[in-house]
Amino acid sequence: MCNLCEDGRIGRRDVLRFGVAAGLVAMGFGGAGAARAAEAPKALTPDEALAALKEGNARYVAKPELCVLDLNEARKSVAGGQAPWATVIACADSRVPPELIFGGRGVGELFVARNAGSLASAATLGTVEYGAAVLGSPVIVVLAHSACGAVKAACDVVTANATYPGAIGPMIEPIVPAALAVRDQPGDFTDNAAAESARRTAGQSGGSSSGT
Repeated sequence: MCNLCEDGRIGRRDVLRFGVAAGLVAMGFGGAGAARAAEAPKALTPDEALAALKEGNARYVAKPELCVLDLNEARKSVAGGQAPWATVIACADSRVPPELIFGGRGVGELFVARNAGSLASAATLGTVEYGAAVLGSPVIVVLAHSACGAVKAACDVVTANATYPGAIGPMIEPIVPAALAVRDQPGDFTDNAAAESARRTAGQSGGSSSGT
């Protein structure tokens, strides 16, 4: 059993208020000249992959105790190479592990890049391009979540001219334009800014985004 998926542990309905994806990008990289994965990519279309993520998330919200992982067999199946069927740009928030919130996904299924705020740094962009061009992942999902600390910090910059020590200030700078863009919208400022920032991250990732 997936014993970390205990009902009520991290407030799933609040964390996932925006639904499965704040942004979806279908990457159209050509395969010429790129080293291919050792294992053939899963035969899923972008729509099928996104539907599988949504189904897993619905299962996690409704029946988290049903998240079942057979790690022993999974390790054997991916020992020779990886072929993840979805790439996820996610926040580093400890309450939002993509493998769990998408229904208890096992090793080899998701190719995940995580950082505070779900931002598209050079390292993150290189990671997701590798997932698409080399590993054959059919979709990239940019995952926003409510009560994001990095986004709240950017919102505090906008509303209170807040400053932060070390590398935190430069880290959240890319979120500030998103916060400015939604500051007058109805609803929760931080959550609106998180959704807008995720849409912008999807745009930086090389495709169009679909907000939900």
